Amino acid sequence: MRMSRFAALTSSLLLTASAALFGAGQASAAQADFGYVALGDSYSSGLGAGNYDGASGNCKRTTRAYPALWAAAHSPQTFAFTACSGARTGDVLSGQLGPLNSGTDLVSITIGGNDAGFSDVMTTCVLQSESTCVNRVNQAKAYVDSTLPGQLDQVYDAIDSRAPAARVVVLGYPRFYKLNGTCTTGLTEGERAAINGAADHLNAAIAKRAANHGFAFASVAGAFTGHEICSGSPWLHSVNWLNIAESYHPTASGQSGGYLPVLTNAA
Repeated sequence: MRMSRFAALTSSLLLTASAALFGAGQASAAQADFGYVALGDSYSSGLGAGNYDGASGNCKRTTRAYPALWAAAHSPQTFAFTACSGARTGDVLSGQLGPLNSGTDLVSITIGGNDAGFSDVMTTCVLQSESTCVNRVNQAKAYVDSTLPGQLDQVYDAIDSRAPAARVVVLGYPRFYKLNGTCTTGLTEGERAAINGAADHLNAAIAKRAANHGFAFASVAGAFTGHEICSGSPWLHSVNWLNIAESYHPTASGQSGGYLPVLTNAA
């Protein structure tokens, strides 16, 4: 696994500051250079968190998303935010990789959920029977086993080729539901369990491909525990009939309290 470039930079700056204090010279501006590129889908763009940047159009990027929050807290010299709502692996390859280069130090990404049919799975489970929901979940899991690994490999190969020195943090997806509790989502316990199992299945596949490329996989399942839908303090939208696209996406609290600390620990 690649060393954290942000940690290395911090150590370098501390050593340089000490040297300057004791007369050993001034820090070179190049030592403070740090480039961060945020790629991925709606979980990285911030759909569900509100306050969207109008210039980002349907990508629904927001300053409340974890990449923008991390950049605001750590002030990298360069920050490119190309994550886009609805993105699949092919969209990352065709439209998001431009800012990557040999000077990129950190890359973050969430990708794979849309390829696996996340939106259709949830629509099926909300509108149809439990058996139909479970069958659709199983179809998505089969896709994750058979097709998604190759698609992830293409994305990870492209990132590695364009930014060979970068620390790459691949973030996972949360489980959606708190089980064995009182819930008024309209889904059965069996449906909620199947959906959570699919999230775990997807995360396991993503983690394996990331590890095979020497990238860090950062699970958010623990961070969202106690904050799932049906919990007392959810960080995920349930079905939002007034803004259906935001359904099953992290709220602003999910971005700042769930995703941000996970990236911070992994960067």
